[in-house]
Amino acid sequence: MDVRVRFAPSPTGFLHLGGVRTALFNWLFARNEGGKFLLRIEDTDKERSEKRFEDDILQNLEWLGIVPDEPIIRQTDRLDAYEKFLKQLLEENKAYYCFCSSKELEEEYQAQLSQGIIPKYSGKCKNISKENLEIKLKSSSAVIRLKMPERIISFSDMIRGKVEFDTKLFGDIIIAKGLREPLYNLAVVVDDEEQRITHVIRGEEHLSNTPKQIVIQEALGFPLVTYAHLPLILGADKKKLSKRFLTNSLSDYKNKGYLPSAVLNFLVLLGWHPKEDREVLSIFEMVNEFAIKRVQKAGAVFNPEKLDWLNFMHIRAMDSEELSKNLIPFVPTDWLSDSAKFNRSVIISKDRLKNLCDFQNDSKFIFTLPEYKVETIPWKDTTQQDAIKNLKNILDLIKNEIDENFPSTELKDAILKFADEEGRGNVLWPLRTALSGMESSPGPTDLLYVLGRAESIERINIALRKLEVSS
Repeated sequence: MDVRVRFAPSPTGFLHLGGVRTALFNWLFARNEGGKFLLRIEDTDKERSEKRFEDDILQNLEWLGIVPDEPIIRQTDRLDAYEKFLKQLLEENKAYYCFCSSKELEEEYQAQLSQGIIPKYSGKCKNISKENLEIKLKSSSAVIRLKMPERIISFSDMIRGKVEFDTKLFGDIIIAKGLREPLYNLAVVVDDEEQRITHVIRGEEHLSNTPKQIVIQEALGFPLVTYAHLPLILGADKKKLSKRFLTNSLSDYKNKGYLPSAVLNFLVLLGWHPKEDREVLSIFEMVNEFAIKRVQKAGAVFNPEKLDWLNFMHIRAMDSEELSKNLIPFVPTDWLSDSAKFNRSVIISKDRLKNLCDFQNDSKFIFTLPEYKVETIPWKDTTQQDAIKNLKNILDLIKNEIDENFPSTELKDAILKFADEEGRGNVLWPLRTALSGMESSPGPTDLLYVLGRAESIERINIALRKLEVSS
């Protein structure tokens, strides 16, 4: 059997991390099994569906590299198919029109509650005569209900094992508001059949829909599919994750400078684990090792600090040239005018970045002359005169260097030798603060490498003038 899975979002909101995890697990399962991953846009909710939400879903999935293997389908293009199968159910007396008003249904609901009965539709419209039905359809609005057989529905979930539901608790469910207005459970069954879906991998919140969809499959004569329901995503308190996190769109994380590889790495560990105790995984490793049998039943804890750490690790592992390309949207355009300097700044900063947004603040002093605070230039309790003397000695060493391959190994060795003689803090601290204007920055030889000979000399001279004026 050729594996075929699908991700079927509704374009009623921006793509969030919960939806991305579902898409990822489907995509990984298909890739690992040599199957197909399909994308379906479930846009029958005309009032809430919007083009901007669909665009967001498609653009972000592409950013992550989760792309479908076949053309995308949209439910609004498939109304003829739903009408066809709804007519079949009506003609075979497996479904019927219901004319009950909201008021009648509410009264029925309250009456059942007062008697201690689990509320469900009584089925009062099930046996309307054909003559009365034709009259009512001309004068009243109606929904279409499925005749729900009263029995135990049992199926084997790839994650949860044997699952059972008693359909007596459901009553006859509504499957459409009209022949061309299908509801979720009917539309998804028809779509899965016509797309030849073999495995449905989705969140635990859909578990209660499964027995209803199995009954619809059986009523239409469709083969059953295999189900896998992913664990809930929990907060740090082990309770269901707050909407604040689940409603944050993937674009929010993208715009904050998270790498797609880090986001995928983080999400794959929300309910799944590799064979060995590893946390940093490449896309290739995820695909190669993914197996549904290692998806847990218990809820998965959402830890924002872990996402930050994984992003830091993926940035560190990224090739510097590739990282430079990824940083372009996060920096002022004038920083790109000197590509060599920009690329050098990326090389010395990559081990310091938690996300791509950090780079602009972390590297601003490289592209803009810093405002020196004279009191921060000397090392600890040393005097300004000590800082002046040591900076002048370093300046003499730098002036004797040529631009090519600056700073040379010989210059670095000479600076370190001088620092060992005078005290590393006494020499290296004022050099670093003179070059960066900051108390926290990359090391001084890294700064010399990024700034180059001419600008390094200029910055040291500026620092010296400020020290001399204030001393």
